[in-house]
Amino acid sequence: MARMYRVLGFWTLMIGLMALAGGFVPMALLFFFQTALFGLLGYMKLSERTYIVMFWGYMLLAFTGFTYWSFFQMDIV
Repeated sequence: MARMYRVLGFWTLMIGLMALAGGFVPMALLFFFQTALFGLLGYMKLSERTYIVMFWGYMLLAFTGFTYWSFFQMDIV
């Protein structure tokens, strides 16, 4: 299970680099932070249950933030 956090770190790094190349600096910084977090978690040797609970918490936070931003912060075109 810890290896999957390293895989998530790799993909968030790739997304962060693409965002930086596209000029989306705040998005790139957010993904670089996630890369560091996933990389750190990937080497902590926690139990599988802990990794799953942490991933559920991450998903809850990410989806709540995305929903808030898309409903209340984005302009309707």
